[in-house]
Amino acid sequence: MPLTQSIRSARQLGAFFREARVQKGMTQQALSDLSGTGQKTISQIENGNEGAKLETVFRLLAVLGLEIRFSPRDVGKSIGDVF
Repeated sequence: MPLTQSIRSARQLGAFFREARVQKGMTQQALSDLSGTGQKTISQIENGNEGAKLETVFRLLAVLGLEIRFSPRDVGKSIGDVF
């Protein structure tokens, strides 16, 4: 997993969480147990569900040893690069 990654959608966030979890050798159930989040919720987030609570995202970040950093968006040449 790259040290930094631009995330601009729920789908990208979910894929990032899945990759981080797998790299740590964790199952969804193990992440669920450590974060106090239901396994079904973790599955939904990893599949790009847009309804994740911010509190849940922060709990998963903490368990996975990750943090959010903000930076100005690099604007690409097409609208597809923005979203």
